[in-house]
Amino acid sequence: MTPAERDPAAGRDGGGESVATVIVAAAANLGIALAKAVAGIISGSSAMLSEAAHSVADTVTELLLLTALKRSTRPADEEHPLGYGPERYIWALLAAVATFVGGAVFSIYDGVHTLVAGEELGSPLVSYVVLGVAFLLEGYSLRTGLRQARGEAARVRAPFAHYLRYTPDTAVKAVVLEDSAALVGLVFAAGGLLGGQLTGSGVWDGVASLLIGALLLCVAWVLGRSNAELLIGRPLPRAVRERIRSELLAIEQVEAVLELTTLVQGPREALVAAKVDFRDVSTAAQIEWACERAEDRLREVFPSVVRVYLDPTPGYAQRRAEGLNPWP
Repeated sequence: MTPAERDPAAGRDGGGESVATVIVAAAANLGIALAKAVAGIISGSSAMLSEAAHSVADTVTELLLLTALKRSTRPADEEHPLGYGPERYIWALLAAVATFVGGAVFSIYDGVHTLVAGEELGSPLVSYVVLGVAFLLEGYSLRTGLRQARGEAARVRAPFAHYLRYTPDTAVKAVVLEDSAALVGLVFAAGGLLGGQLTGSGVWDGVASLLIGALLLCVAWVLGRSNAELLIGRPLPRAVRERIRSELLAIEQVEAVLELTTLVQGPREALVAAKVDFRDVSTAAQIEWACERAEDRLREVFPSVVRVYLDPTPGYAQRRAEGLNPWP
């Protein structure tokens, strides 16, 4: 079993790299948003204004992600005995909504308005300069996110695309996807400006705005779906569940694992709960120590498993005698 299968949710530093990645992205997007807005007003380009809305939405997204990272690391307390880990997915889901409302809707509206009403194009020189600078800043932000994501993927020996699809660290996933979309959006905006400059028609600019809006819709959908899956409750991968079952069955006093439930609670938090049938000849003390050994073993093999709940449950032999399937 690869390290990715052994511990798919584990991380090295408790989220410090994620915070740094998000801060870099937020700082870059804030400056870019202001520059794009000024350039869009000067040039009269709807694509530039759409890109400004794109960067504003990205900035709001990063602020929401920073809130998620901060609030989700609070320790468990009496009111929240399982901790605050899932709260990061609530804020990350709101960030996806911000991308949809603040970026995609405005860009599509602006593109349609330009195609219907037309636009007067001004000097594109400032816009080209801003696009060039924005490309460099977005590229640096993307490089930071990719470096973290690739480092984590290499650490768990997982393909990069697979890691990015299934990682529970949706903050890094959001930065990588949004910065990638930002670079593509800049290319669309530059194409719209160039097409309008060569033909004198605002149609190119309107089409560029529509393409930027469609791009943001895709990003918002992917991020929203990822966070919704984790909010609803995503189990650990099947291979990990089978390994957990095997580790439990390796305990001397365990007869069978009747039911196994796993739940990802955060990038570095997972819960394991199981109904376990212990051997009838086991004493109460033996069962207690077997539970302790099982918990220690699971935490040793899977560092991201921070909560283990074992429920001694009789009935395996009875289930088998009645012809019922003893396995869940």
